[in-house]
Amino acid sequence: MVHGSRTLLDAVSLGLDDGDRIGVVGRNGEGKSTLLRVLARLQEPDGGRVTQGGQVRLGALWQEDRLDPEMTVRQAVMGDLEAHEWAGDARVRDVLGGILGGLEADAVGGLDAKFGQLSGGQRRRVGLAALLIGDHDLVMLDEPTNHLDVEGVAWLARHLNERWPAGRGGLLVVTHDRWFLDAVCGHIWEVHDGVVDNYDGGYAAYVLTRAERARVAAVTEERRQNTLRKELAWLQRGAPARTSKPQFRIDAAESLIANEPPPRDQMNLAKMATARLGKDVVDLEDVTLTVGSGDTAKTLFEHVTWRLGPGDRIGIVGVNGSGKTTLMRMLLGGPNAPAPTAGRVKRGKTVQAVTLSQDVRELDAVADQKVQEAVEKVRGTVRIGNKDVTAGQLLERLGFTKDKIWTRVGDLSGGERRRLQLLRLLMSEPNVLLLDEPTNDLDTDTLAAIEDTLDEWPGTMIVVSHDRYLLERLCDRQVALLGDGRIRDLPGGVEEYLRLRAAQEQTGPTTSSPVENTDSPVVSAADTRAARKEMARLERQIAKLGSREEKLHAQMAEKATDHAAVAKLDAELREVSAEKEALEEAWLEAAETAG
Repeated sequence: MVHGSRTLLDAVSLGLDDGDRIGVVGRNGEGKSTLLRVLARLQEPDGGRVTQGGQVRLGALWQEDRLDPEMTVRQAVMGDLEAHEWAGDARVRDVLGGILGGLEADAVGGLDAKFGQLSGGQRRRVGLAALLIGDHDLVMLDEPTNHLDVEGVAWLARHLNERWPAGRGGLLVVTHDRWFLDAVCGHIWEVHDGVVDNYDGGYAAYVLTRAERARVAAVTEERRQNTLRKELAWLQRGAPARTSKPQFRIDAAESLIANEPPPRDQMNLAKMATARLGKDVVDLEDVTLTVGSGDTAKTLFEHVTWRLGPGDRIGIVGVNGSGKTTLMRMLLGGPNAPAPTAGRVKRGKTVQAVTLSQDVRELDAVADQKVQEAVEKVRGTVRIGNKDVTAGQLLERLGFTKDKIWTRVGDLSGGERRRLQLLRLLMSEPNVLLLDEPTNDLDTDTLAAIEDTLDEWPGTMIVVSHDRYLLERLCDRQVALLGDGRIRDLPGGVEEYLRLRAAQEQTGPTTSSPVENTDSPVVSAADTRAARKEMARLERQIAKLGSREEKLHAQMAEKATDHAAVAKLDAELREVSAEKEALEEAWLEAAETAG
């Protein structure tokens, strides 16, 4: 496939079988969406052919709207189905509840709302709902998590995992949501430099395998390897959602991360943040905030006391309308900040707060400037961690090549504008950084580079995002806004938030965490000992197969120009990988018994 003067896909051979769940990743502009359109036979390749089973029912969600703007939501989603037909269909009810806010589609203004009058996020939800109620053998999704909150993303992952019987159906999804990739996908396709590389497992396994391939083949530059190893080190050290890992996964990663320091030296950063900020940042003292008046009045916060300290990194999740954006504006301060109805907001004298908003139109003022000029106009160097970083170095770190830094700002893609927006904010040397949905339009590699840069940034950071991976990666604490006027700490992270929301849906606003169900099958001591022996036996076999995989990777790297030899080695590698995957599944079953 050729786009303009650039070859997006070059002699690519791929296959998607029944039961495959594949995530597609790659830098913006590498051809991910093009690959989906070619596979869906909506775009003809310049060479080669695409074959598809004659009886395959394919459904797809694209980034652009493809529904008639004059349709109502009811017509767009249910088509010609009568009310009694769709209301009696369990799948339709599940989709309406998970995506559109219930049987009346309250989240998009009701079933009779005109599609063309909805916001971009609402149109996206309607398009996704219309696809999911259909009966498809293969589903293709292009950035399906955009405009979904954390509950919507969790529901979509569950729906896709339960949509087909085991070993049936097919899923191909382009997404930058790394938690979603781990939750749903069994394979990763990475699109880069005109080729598509295949990796077994979800995002965490992809990061590990890609780092291994880079080490063995020595084809990835040192800076990119460092970023990969740092992210892998974070994965291994265990966010709340990843604390239980098979031993063979841990052993496989040890050689890569043995000398990798923690992502953040929290004590050192806290000292630096205190030196720059002083002891006081922002305190909410007995704050009550009511918006609107009369019948439309709504209390967002009620007698809230909350302290934001130097070096704090806090992630915020919450239901729509709970006050996340209002809280950000109140923390930011300035003439447009909402004033509390009661209580007070106390800010430190040295606070210099900036926000990375969802709107990149602020770059229109520098649209005619070159990228490096637009950054240097703010400042030539910035201190990150304990060293000075020039504008050019920071641009390179965030993925701007030497050619790109002399591109007009107005000619940048959406993801590139987003990176430039963050860069200009960092060059202004703020000490409080507020990020409002920062993952929009960014690919997984760019997100990793941004997270790596922000690891060394010593200020106070507040992140509002539906991206669970980003929240766990950047933030040391998470809080929830449940619409009950409170700011609630989440020691258990997003999983705890989802439990609280589920309890709230059943019983109304809750003031305490739901009681965990502790009922579980009783396992005898003998069964436990037997399971542990089985785990040890399987680990030895898995280690042997892992060594065999490494040798095959090395042989493939040595014979990279011998296509026949590479094909033979690849076939053997697939057999070894399949055997290893079966043993890993058996290990997981034994681990559940062992406890």
